Amino acid sequence: MPESPASRTPYEVFGVEASVSHDELRRAYRRLLRETHPDTGGDAARFVAVQHAWELIGTPDDRAAYDRGSSRGANGYGDAHAAGASGSSSTPGAGFGPPSHASSARARARSSEVRARSYGHPGGQEREIYLRLVREWAGRGVTIDDPYDPALVRSAPREIRAWLAKALAEEATAGIVGGLGLGFTIWNNVLTGRTLDGVPETIDHVVLGPAGLFAVQSEDRGGHVRLRKDEVVGEGIHPDEEPLHELYRGTKALSRSLGVKFTALVIVVPDAALAEPLDVVGRGRLAGSVLVRRSLLPQLLRNGSGAGRGGGRDAGGRESIDRVFDLRTRLQNGIRLA
Repeated sequence: MPESPASRTPYEVFGVEASVSHDELRRAYRRLLRETHPDTGGDAARFVAVQHAWELIGTPDDRAAYDRGSSRGANGYGDAHAAGASGSSSTPGAGFGPPSHASSARARARSSEVRARSYGHPGGQEREIYLRLVREWAGRGVTIDDPYDPALVRSAPREIRAWLAKALAEEATAGIVGGLGLGFTIWNNVLTGRTLDGVPETIDHVVLGPAGLFAVQSEDRGGHVRLRKDEVVGEGIHPDEEPLHELYRGTKALSRSLGVKFTALVIVVPDAALAEPLDVVGRGRLAGSVLVRRSLLPQLLRNGSGAGRGGGRDAGGRESIDRVFDLRTRLQNGIRLA
């Protein structure tokens, strides 16, 4: 699983503070190897995570590089992530900072398709929360030159890093969906009218196209996820959390206020987070809801899941042109963006 800001750091994997001596770190590594080894009844996934963590910080040089925000010969989310995201790792925090106007223009120039209509600021609310929390964590009077510096991100508590991972996930989804073409309209960070833990609830992306109206939530929990009955579970998702049910409740509230019916609920995750390309809830009130790899999302939005919830489509399962125009007008007039 490639690392993200939501992934556990090597120190979190070993259960030690980042300030421990190298001898203490080695002892923690050896203890966990014995505890997690499959031949002695351990968990194979944890065993692999322990080995990967040791690859990142197992030598003093590697550890120093990791703590500075870079990675030596491993799939870290520092320099390697920045290079993959922006084409260059020379800009501090380039892989975590918000997309620049220049990079957005380059993306549009590279696209061979006319872009979909898109409204709102994907990841904007989550970035605001991350910036507020990371400054509170750093302490009053402390100046942060670059809140997206990989070394700073890695040192922050995981619950703070999770907001940055969420913002990056939304931005990645928006970039992919934006290439679907003029037949699609996307509204990002749509307010549902509800509040959760003092934060206005949003649906990350409302997508209207020929296959219907989709409520899409972008997730990156820093580990593998799967469907269990009618809910998404996995590392980084607390047992009390209900990502799919929360999306259902938010979509229900939005449906009532706008007078529309959604075709399907979709949770999209990084490709490496999901063993199967796509999984669909088979029964119950969430039947037809989809958990999908990000790379498969355009195909899903073009063709539908085959288990949609909405009506009003033609014999081929696609929305009529008149209905799409009617829905677009209603949504454009009624949607409020965060």
